[in-house]
Amino acid sequence: MSGGTRLENANPVIFQRSGERLLAETDADEDIHDPIDDREIFDLIRSINDPEHPLSLEELNVLEQARVKVDDAESSVDVEFTPTIPHCSMATLIGLSIKVKLLRSLPDRFKIDVSITPGTHASEEAVNKQLADKERVAAALENSSLLEVVNQCLANKSI
Repeated sequence: MSGGTRLENANPVIFQRSGERLLAETDADEDIHDPIDDREIFDLIRSINDPEHPLSLEELNVLEQARVKVDDAESSVDVEFTPTIPHCSMATLIGLSIKVKLLRSLPDRFKIDVSITPGTHASEEAVNKQLADKERVAAALENSSLLEVVNQCLANKSI
């Protein structure tokens, strides 16, 4: 967030982070087919930084594992996110950050859909249309200023 700009949601509710995923011995075995599942996708995106607050999207309850759906056999990932307020001006940026993280992390075979949880944002239809349009996403990522903000959202915080 740039200095002097007023926060839309100055005092957000902070939620507890879910625990770390328990790994089985077979998870590291390259000879065993390990399909990508909902939790694996959630783990990839849960620590994305909110653009306005020094908190993760999981801590703000913008992302929940229950709203991540994966079909490894069909190579599809569907993520719904819930902005903290119905008029959140950062909704498109948050969705773009989620989409970019998944595009950078998953094999090319996956079709990635990122959308706002139905009924949680005033401009839900417009934001979803932007996030579903490959050309708009590509054009947004060609904007160096916007790409810098997305990369800040994706940067690992030191805890």
